[in-house]
This record gives sequence, structure tokens and C-alpha cells, in this order.
Amino acid sequence: MSDSVDIPGAVPGVTDGDSNGHALLEVDHLKLYFPIKSGLLIDRHVGQVHAVDDVSFSLAQGETLGIVGESGCGKTTLVRCLIRLLEPTEGAIRFHGKDITHSGRRELTPVRREMQMVFQDPQASLNPRKRVSQIVGRPLKEQQHEASGTGGPRSLGELLERVGLNPEHVNRFPHEFSGGQRQRIGIARALAVNPKVILLDEPVSALDVSIQAQVINLLEQLQEDFRLTYVFVAHDLSVVRHVSDRIAVMYLGKVMELSPSEELYSKPIHPYTDALLAAVPIPDPKENRERVRRVVSGEPPNPISPPSGCRFHTRCPRATDVCSTVEPPLTEYANGHLSACHHPLNVTTQEIAAATRSPASPLSAGDTRPEEPGGESGSASTARAPLG
Repeated sequence: MSDSVDIPGAVPGVTDGDSNGHALLEVDHLKLYFPIKSGLLIDRHVGQVHAVDDVSFSLAQGETLGIVGESGCGKTTLVRCLIRLLEPTEGAIRFHGKDITHSGRRELTPVRREMQMVFQDPQASLNPRKRVSQIVGRPLKEQQHEASGTGGPRSLGELLERVGLNPEHVNRFPHEFSGGQRQRIGIARALAVNPKVILLDEPVSALDVSIQAQVINLLEQLQEDFRLTYVFVAHDLSVVRHVSDRIAVMYLGKVMELSPSEELYSKPIHPYTDALLAAVPIPDPKENRERVRRVVSGEPPNPISPPSGCRFHTRCPRATDVCSTVEPPLTEYANGHLSACHHPLNVTTQEIAAATRSPASPLSAGDTRPEEPGGESGSASTARAPLG
């Protein structure tokens, strides 16, 4: 990625970057491998789990990027890398154009004031020995000490009211609240330091449907009020569609597809995305019965030893020989729609001819152009023009 970033699929109403031309957050070929060691006295490195494997994207100010995929695909690990709770193995993370990939604790302190995280389990992420006044009040005081006039909440009571909590509850402990209320406390804690980016790791997955809607509406209102930027991780595709400007689909540590939100649902290009959407229930029982379901068989491969070529080829109904030998690049179609597939869906011959190789493609990916609709299902040796 260059210093001046053109964000694929950027949406109207969001700022492409800061005053220096940088995207707000840039992720460049990020990898995180967890080592597997064996031995009692001497640790021997016997393997590694490919949790995040060559992921690249840019995030504009005011944008919401949704990240979806099956359990174990690397969604949570990716966002923990972004806020540096985990240190990446390779690649780069840039915030406001500054590389924070291997920054130390002191260097990360100002970064974490501008980048906060809301965790999936509000019960586990809140200190059970602290009252709300301590959990939320301390970061609020730190922020007020560091800077004033930033436009954020000026008092603990005001902050609690903004997230839908009663200010009279400041002396309660976390276990005295419901699950939805605890998640609101987590959101208030993140807002206390007046951040620019909030990483939301499945913030509504543990809540009832009615409470989910309340929290989602709250997040949207807060984004509008404070000009927040979100990275929203979820496995519920209907929720992600509602909140996201763009959506990235991950599988076994890789990005399979990255697209503007509505286009992903109306025109999925990758077979894995198509299978995920086919699994979403439709409220109309008659329409739900009549639709054609595309079932993906089997289980995801072992991330310790991922398959060669396309990670999805062991379960893909459209896979051919080339899929098992050549990793597909992230191909950029019209409107900034990226997809890594040799045999894409819902694209025309003209769209394939106009497609280019995205700079966000994994470094290990090939450069062969996707197969045209109606083309012969070829082998790895089938000659196809390279992507531009």
C-alpha cells in the first residue's frame, strides 16, 4: 500500500483519510502464526497455527468495516492484532500513517486512547471487583486530564446516559446488571477516552434478539454523534449487513471477499460467500422453502497445515485442479469489489476482462485471470491471461 491510499469501495459520507492523505487505519499483509511447541525441558518448535495469513485492507474515518466468517477463521485474532493485544508475526499496521506493528507499551499508550475495543463477553471483560464508577470513571478522568474540549462526554453521568444507563447505577458491580446492560458499560468504557476507532468483537452475539437491536441502534447513534470508525466482527450476516459500509469475508485466516455491503448480498462473487448467504434464514416461510440451498460439505481444514492453492478448494463445489495448486489473487472488479476465486460467480466476461489484481492480494498468490463464465473447467496448466 502506498502512503496515499485509495480505499476500494469507499462510501459517500466518509473521509478517505487524515489531512496527510493516509487512511485512518492500514493493514498491510498482516500475519499472525501461533507457535506449537513440544518438550518438557527444551521447547521444540514443531508447527504453527496460521490464525491470520496475509490480510490487507484500509479503513476510512467514519466507516464501518464488517468482518464475517465461520468460527476459527481468524476474525477475533485479527482485531486483537489491530489493537496490539497480540503482536503480529509479519506485515504492518499503520494508524494515522504511523507504523505501530511492533511498538512498545509506551508508544502504544496514545494509540490506545484513539483505538478502543468492545469484547464479546461483557461479563468476562469487566472487573467483577470494580464498581461502574471505577470501570468507566477512571478512563474518563484520564482523558479529561490529557485533553479538554475534545467533544466527548464531560461527566460520568452524561456518559452513562449516552449509552442508555441510569446514572444512579454508578455504585453497582457488573454482576448486578443484565447482559445487555453490561455490554453498554463496555461501550461506555470504550467511549470514555474519546476514541476515533472502536473494534467490536461480536458485541451482540451473547444477547437476546430484542437487546441486540437496542445495542446496534445505540452503536449507530454513537457513530453519528462522535464520528466514530468501527471494525465490527460478527457471525450473524443480517446484523453485519445492517451496520456495515463494507464487509470482509474470512476463511482459514485469509480474506476471500471484500465488498461494499449491499453489493455483497446482491452479488456474491466467491462460492464461500454465496454459501454463507444461503445459510441465512428468510423470514417468509414460503420463500425460505422454495429457495435453492447451496450446502458446503465437510469441515474447515486444519489451520496448522492449511491446504495449498485456494484455502476453500477442499470444500468448494466449483473447484478444479488449478484451485489446489495456485492461490488466487484478490481480483478487483467494478465498484471496489474484491474476490479471491479462480471460478467466480455472478460476473460477466466483460467484468473479468476489466478486472485487475488488487494490491491487497496475498504475496503468495498467483496472477492468473479468473475463468470466464462458460469456460472449460481447466487444470493448473490451462493458459489464462495474467491480471493487470
